[in-house]
Amino acid sequence: MTSVATLGPSTAERVRSACLRAEHAVLAVEGSAPAVTSVHHLRSPGEMVLVVPAGSTVGGPAVLELTDHAPVDLRERVRSLVWISGDLRRVPDSVVRPVASAVAAEYPHPGLLDVGHTGTLLRLIINSVVVADGSGAEPVPVEDLLRAEPDPFWEVETEWLQHLDSDHSELVAKIARRLPPSMRQGVARPLGIDRYGVRLRVEGPHGDNDVRIPFAAPVDDVAGLSQAIRVLMGCPFLNGLRARD
Repeated sequence: MTSVATLGPSTAERVRSACLRAEHAVLAVEGSAPAVTSVHHLRSPGEMVLVVPAGSTVGGPAVLELTDHAPVDLRERVRSLVWISGDLRRVPDSVVRPVASAVAAEYPHPGLLDVGHTGTLLRLIINSVVVADGSGAEPVPVEDLLRAEPDPFWEVETEWLQHLDSDHSELVAKIARRLPPSMRQGVARPLGIDRYGVRLRVEGPHGDNDVRIPFAAPVDDVAGLSQAIRVLMGCPFLNGLRARD
């Protein structure tokens, strides 16, 4: 799989969004079986707060692998992988409740309810971050990751992509007209939407290609996003204007 690079989010922004979107994450500690995390939340000043099954290994060097899957049924659904390495520590019993409450205030995940019962609360003090996707692998400085903001549409992206793919393939086809001629031989599917543009996965006879179709300028709200998508489709009624009689 190859990728065409154009204007888009920074690597740190992509990782912040992937951390929030990724439903599947695995914690690997040397000498122990991998543990699936039910909660993985990035916090300042550079740690991931995790919930793992009770009885899991709770200390030492560790790597958290996050998988960002496309929400549509593609030949290859993995959009990116993020590896976060650091020092794993158990949260002391005396502060489990306040730490869990602080995480819940930022990220109210139901997995936090397992803490103290079937789940254990851990902290991964981050040393390094690496992300890999169709364009290759790249390290991300921890400072950049903490300063970056997730994409404003990360919570609704799944619903939009599924709606486009299942109910509006004709709109995807209109956007795909902007693809380079060499990539129009395959089937274009919606891969991602963010404030910078739309990403398509072109499933061709000889492999897959990920292509970003950028907006004219970044957008920050749903109204701006809707208009930017209409522009990509070549819609003449950018502001909902009716055609003249």
